[in-house]
Amino acid sequence: MQENRRAVWSWAFIDWANSAFAIVVMTAFFPRVLKTYWADVPGITSEKSTFYLSLANTAASIAVALLAPLLGSIADQGNSKKKFLVTFTLLGAVSTALLPLAQQGDYVLALSLFAIATLGFAGNNMFSDALITDVAEPKNYDRVSSLGYGLGYVGSGGLFVFCVLLASKPQSFGLANSMAGVNVAFLLTGAWWLLFTVPALLWVRETPGRPAVGPGSVITRGFRQLFSTFREIRRDRRLLLFLGAYILYIDGVNTVIKMATDYGLAIGLDGDALIQALLVTQFIAFPAAIAFGRLAGIIGAKTCIMIGIGVYAVICVFATQMTTDREFFILAGVVGLVQGGVQALSRSLFARLIPAEKGGEYFGFYNMVGKFATILGPLLMGVTALLIDSRTSILSLLLLFGGGLWLLAKVRP
Repeated sequence: MQENRRAVWSWAFIDWANSAFAIVVMTAFFPRVLKTYWADVPGITSEKSTFYLSLANTAASIAVALLAPLLGSIADQGNSKKKFLVTFTLLGAVSTALLPLAQQGDYVLALSLFAIATLGFAGNNMFSDALITDVAEPKNYDRVSSLGYGLGYVGSGGLFVFCVLLASKPQSFGLANSMAGVNVAFLLTGAWWLLFTVPALLWVRETPGRPAVGPGSVITRGFRQLFSTFREIRRDRRLLLFLGAYILYIDGVNTVIKMATDYGLAIGLDGDALIQALLVTQFIAFPAAIAFGRLAGIIGAKTCIMIGIGVYAVICVFATQMTTDREFFILAGVVGLVQGGVQALSRSLFARLIPAEKGGEYFGFYNMVGKFATILGPLLMGVTALLIDSRTSILSLLLLFGGGLWLLAKVRP
């Protein structure tokens, strides 16, 4: 396959587009506004709002996990990865833009819209990931995947800075209060997501899939190919080991992303300082993701991922001793050093293990695993917070990072 530079950059801008939701909504503003505004009603404690947030994340993850392999197979059979990409982008972006409809105390509406938007985000990522085999040669998967994550961090970081200004200095923009600024941030994030997905729709070309043998509609052939792929994966020890490792360690990574702000608030840190610390993560993660892509060319993607997992385990231990905003800033910077690298190289390592013409269905399984990998972590933290306390809850993630590291060590790329 001959790489097209414009197609590569257009694909990478999908990460630029959807990362805005990840940082502005999922990580920063939604957990904070849920605790201080939507769920600020009698009878809803900090621990309960943490538990409700984990349930919303879990519900969206289960939905996409159940659908992902079948949708990926259907997309390959019908050459419709881009069509599914559009569908999930619209679902996520529109739901995000509707969040301002939730008024104070409307935590059920807010959580429902958030769950739908998270479902859209997950589906968007699934079909974006699957398209990497259509835009890059295998030898460049690490570099191209890291480019996407790098652009995602710098682009969403720029929007995040503006959104922080909207929330912290609303009068400067003619807004009544901080909540009005947050609502504008939600609207901007939805628009940003839609706008920067357009280049991929124009310039990325899908490689025709290999149709399943036999008659029937696209859906029928999709089901047939799904079962065939499942049998192939069961026979491939490398894939089974990698997916087993991935489901554990990426659950830990995703939980840190989704629950960091909630965790900081729960142990008494300042909300404004937490938002500022997330900026540190964003802008460190941009060059770090690119650097990880280069480093993978020297020591291998698997080794780089294992280094990142080890750093996450150390972060969990230190987080239990954290008492000041300054310490949160330091941990945010360390997270930034490894977050993008672990995510980007996991995607490229998996792409090397699969047949390129079946990218949709195999990445359907990859994303099914990834979405089940956002179920256990938030629940572990939520239940631990209820049974023990919020500070101890992050130690539960050591089970995920330790198990993931052990299984990944057995993978022979």
